[in-house]
Amino acid sequence: MRHNLVRRLPYAPEQLFDLVGDVERYPLFIPWITSLRTWNRRGDALQTQTLDAEAQVRFSVVRERFTTRVALDRSDLRIDVALVAGPFRRLKNQWTFVPHESGGELTFDIDFEFGSRFLTNLLAANFEVAVTRLIACFEARALKLYGPRSNG
Repeated sequence: MRHNLVRRLPYAPEQLFDLVGDVERYPLFIPWITSLRTWNRRGDALQTQTLDAEAQVRFSVVRERFTTRVALDRSDLRIDVALVAGPFRRLKNQWTFVPHESGGELTFDIDFEFGSRFLTNLLAANFEVAVTRLIACFEARALKLYGPRSNG
């Protein structure tokens, strides 16, 4: 399954990058992430970093754990996420952040397939809603951190 979502928000692209790149805080504002741990952080905090992250998620009766490698590229304002291990055949997503006259434009691309037909069918019916809800979690977090409008 593939999906692309674009949002224009009243925040600087750097603020959006910092928000999405703060992986350790996801359980605070994404309700279906029940736990998350990171390790193996390497690189330069001012330019590029890579880290590994393991998330435990719960959707209805489904509980799964998966591990990703997260590449944070501050110079390009891009975050790439790739599967390391978990219930997926493939999982890849990318966040990009660019300036826009109203603040910043966030683009989220995701491509994944579960290893289980049951999980694929379960999510397929509500996939677009799930992605929209995910982005809404980030929007609500930005509002809480940065207020209704930001000057960067």
